[in-house]
Amino acid sequence: MRIKIWYVLLIIISGVFLTRLFYLQVIKYSYYRDTARAGQYKEYEIPAARGIIEAYNGDRTVPIVLNQSKYTLFADPKYIVDPADAASKLSSIIEVEQSSIEKSMRTPNTRYVVLKKKLNKEQSDKVISLGLKGVGTREEPYRTYPQGSLASQLLGFVNGEGKGTYGIEQFLDDELKGSPGQLKAITDAQGIPLVSNKDNVVTEPKNGKRVVLTIDLPMQKMAEDSLRRGLIKASSKSGSILVIEADTGKIRAMANYPTYNPAKYYEVKDANQFNNAVVSSPLEIGSVMKPLTVAAALDQNVVNSRTTYYDPGKFTIDGAVVENVIESAGSGNRRIQDILEHSLNTGATWLLMQMGGGKINDKGRARWHSYMTDHYRFGKLTGIEQGYEAPGFIPSDKEGYGLNITYANTSFGQAVQITPLQLGAAISGILNGGTYYKPHLVDKLIDADGHEQQVKPEVVSKDVVKPSTGRTLKQFMVGVVNKNWQIYSFKSLMPRYDIGAKTGTAQITNPATGKYFDDRYNGMFMGFVGGDRVKYVVIVRVNEPHIAGYAGAKAAAPIFADLHPKLINNFNVLPKSR
Repeated sequence: MRIKIWYVLLIIISGVFLTRLFYLQVIKYSYYRDTARAGQYKEYEIPAARGIIEAYNGDRTVPIVLNQSKYTLFADPKYIVDPADAASKLSSIIEVEQSSIEKSMRTPNTRYVVLKKKLNKEQSDKVISLGLKGVGTREEPYRTYPQGSLASQLLGFVNGEGKGTYGIEQFLDDELKGSPGQLKAITDAQGIPLVSNKDNVVTEPKNGKRVVLTIDLPMQKMAEDSLRRGLIKASSKSGSILVIEADTGKIRAMANYPTYNPAKYYEVKDANQFNNAVVSSPLEIGSVMKPLTVAAALDQNVVNSRTTYYDPGKFTIDGAVVENVIESAGSGNRRIQDILEHSLNTGATWLLMQMGGGKINDKGRARWHSYMTDHYRFGKLTGIEQGYEAPGFIPSDKEGYGLNITYANTSFGQAVQITPLQLGAAISGILNGGTYYKPHLVDKLIDADGHEQQVKPEVVSKDVVKPSTGRTLKQFMVGVVNKNWQIYSFKSLMPRYDIGAKTGTAQITNPATGKYFDDRYNGMFMGFVGGDRVKYVVIVRVNEPHIAGYAGAKAAAPIFADLHPKLINNFNVLPKSR
């Protein structure tokens, strides 16, 4: 009887095992197969190559940003048998102290420590040849800059996490970085991919787009050299220069000083050095605003090129006095062009009065505000391909304390915040006959398959001013050079070419008091070169020069004087046809 009971129990137990085995091997076969494979699958990200950046050198393009393979040396402390011995062998190869390497290898509670980045191929090969368990290298791309510090602020850099920072690198980060691929592979017990396994899945990376800039490298180099020399002579610590094509909005040169080497961005101690001040540091531009005030008044037909007026030499507005800084510019009868040739603050204020029918009022403020914001697009982003572009500031024409004196100040470039780029784009729109082109730095985008996207000049508006207004202002600005060429130290190429200019010396606001410093100024210069049509507009900014005389004429204008004959002689500026 007892034997029968054991026999039945054995049958039942065997049935349970067989049933379970059937369940596992047949019914749940797919589930457990996939689970087992999941343990063997490893996904590896295959990095995409970041797009290179090129610029023009004559009719051809040359690279200014490339990729270079470097190697990261890492260790898994779990597998390091003898940290002291391993550190001793690595120290001479990677040029790091043995004690520092050994300390890293003994880091607790981690499976991954970086011993050194940016090894070259020879160093990586030497490390691998040591055969140290738990030590390896990983190939990684790094940006390299064959032109050194040239155009550094407009280019930006790629930080340690592979993210574009500042400049083109930031603005076009998505286009430049591409899309990484994936390797989903069956691995062995040690996690090594079995590359011949038919179940491996590979998604190829999509490399970033190649970017061709509008920048002309020889012109960029000349602009940077002229800027640096001029700042040294003016005892200024910083400044900027912009060269823009009036008929296209293409930026041909854009420079700041001091500069830096993007390949060694991590050595820069002051982050302001990364800043492209041409697009991201607005300022009160001073008297270079006066040509735009003249253009607005001409365009509204409140004055014309032959208008004369009586200038009292000063105006009292809202209890404040507007007067001229040039001693010889007292009261008397004046022409419209005198406002530019003698840089008359009272003349610019008088023009604002004419926009209001004879005095500064709601009508005049509204009309001038419309020209500043709607026609000249001050206070708005241009959309240029740069990280951290600033919109600047234009005061409301309807709300605020002392509106009339504030708007009198705006007519000669104070109480506003405008970037050199905004100024260059606006005066280009006036001088080319009324078309505002979106300023741009990118000429072409080329994807990994070779498909090319040409960036055509983009018309934002066609009503900056009437063509006749542009022609008149052009002659007025040429007259400024004819009148003051000795002051500007221009070696003029007239009459074969038209060279126009206006300087500005802008007071600097004391942030502690809200008032202007008595002894601190920025120098501004706005000029152009061309023949029958304006070819290039040039904006120069000199921050707080320490030099005798007015900052615009003595610090900023000489930089243009150094650069403008080189523009005419080397960069396709056609002379006048008659």
